[in-house]
Amino acid sequence: MTDADGDETTDVDRDPEFTHVNDDDGDGVDMVGVGDKPETRRRGVAAGRLRLRPETVTAVRDGDVAKGEVLAVARVGAIGAVKRTPDAIPLCHRIPITDVDTRFTLAEDAVELRVTVETVARTGPEMEALEGVTTGLNVVWDMVKSAEKDADGEYPTTRVEDVRVVEKSVARE
Repeated sequence: MTDADGDETTDVDRDPEFTHVNDDDGDGVDMVGVGDKPETRRRGVAAGRLRLRPETVTAVRDGDVAKGEVLAVARVGAIGAVKRTPDAIPLCHRIPITDVDTRFTLAEDAVELRVTVETVARTGPEMEALEGVTTGLNVVWDMVKSAEKDADGEYPTTRVEDVRVVEKSVARE
């Protein structure tokens, strides 16, 4: 059996291997070497949700938010975050991004975001997809936060949730 990177696996219940931890030089941290892997078309998809008050979602849907077009700004933020992922995650390889797709869905009480990232590289773009989702949702929160605050200036119901990688794939040439 092989995983999505084409690496051999033997057991789904195996102990996790933490490839970024190294005790060879005493500092306990290493960037994973990918030089021996082939450059391959790879895709990572992540998704998440920002829980909001229903009336806030309606304002986003109707374009009635004082700061501007919420989803357009969030889309730009998500794409920018994808491109800057190695600046935020220290051991993440800088990979060439060949495509980014952002899909927003407005639910009754949430904004959902799905980010697909494609590359031709030696490692996959899952972290880039996750960065896109979290930043995109944080941009939405920033743009609607005045509507989400309670009388004490807190956010009792607003939350980012269910952020996850939903797909990781490698093209078999």
